[in-house]
Amino acid sequence: MMNKLEKATFAGGCFWCMVKPFDEQDGIEEVVSGYTGGHKENPTYKEVCSETTGHYEAVQITFNPEIFPYEKLLDVFWSQIDPTDAGGQFHDRGDSYRTAIFYHSNEQKEIAEKSKQDLNQSERFKDPIVTEILPAKPFYAAEEYHQDYYKKNPFRYKMYQAGSGRAAFIKDHWKKDKSEDLKKKLTPMQYEVTQNNGTEPPFKNEFWNHTEEGIYVDIVSGEPLFSSLDKYDAGCGWPSFTKPINKEQVKEEMDVSHRMVRTEVRSKEGDSHLGHVFEDGPVDKGGLRYCINSAALRFIPVSQIEQEGYGEYKKLFS
Repeated sequence: MMNKLEKATFAGGCFWCMVKPFDEQDGIEEVVSGYTGGHKENPTYKEVCSETTGHYEAVQITFNPEIFPYEKLLDVFWSQIDPTDAGGQFHDRGDSYRTAIFYHSNEQKEIAEKSKQDLNQSERFKDPIVTEILPAKPFYAAEEYHQDYYKKNPFRYKMYQAGSGRAAFIKDHWKKDKSEDLKKKLTPMQYEVTQNNGTEPPFKNEFWNHTEEGIYVDIVSGEPLFSSLDKYDAGCGWPSFTKPINKEQVKEEMDVSHRMVRTEVRSKEGDSHLGHVFEDGPVDKGGLRYCINSAALRFIPVSQIEQEGYGEYKKLFS
């Protein structure tokens, strides 16, 4: 029997930036950008931006609560916004960019109110939380070119996130707790690489010429990433691999830093910066080169795979 799906609706400023954080989660069936909370039926983007319709830019999420409960959706929502801003979000000003939680049931209302109260009492922010909690109203899907904007226009999306001030705010206000713990756990280089997208020196890192058999896991989360079976000497001074152990275990994102356009590689669970992937790898192995920082990795030799809890990967070396 198919699990019952539910809907959740959130306004978090520009809806372009509110799709990807939810879209990446297991249990999320669909994320639609649109307009809600106002009085105009079937409004256009131009009408909503004119501030005459009463609508918010919002996303409506269809989700499986047994896999991804509403409480976790709220956690994702809060971590993408400035909940103390009553006049918009970041550089986007006006009523259509205000934040709000639109509840679809009394249960959602109660959960949202508790979540807001907890955030107010957490002392994460000096100013009060002003995000409204409102009953859901008719939701109108935005024009097609707004849907999945981060997939259709990855370069512009990345630049908009940075230029609007959203990316910097999230990094400064929502990653502090994790950062303090990691500073104690990691070496300065490991922290710089995984948390600040740093790059270690070539030929002066732990695994660039390492040849022992085993697997490489995320130094932060421990999730398995690469195998020595796919490692090769690319001559670049960093560990190079033709592929990850599991493609689903790494995320690839556009990187426009240093006036270049590259494909960044991050771990899925730990969200650690690992390195970059290039299309100059061995052709007979697929043509890719995953150029990874040693500081982002921990090596587990075959002889210790089982006792370290990675027994399922021992068969790779049979």
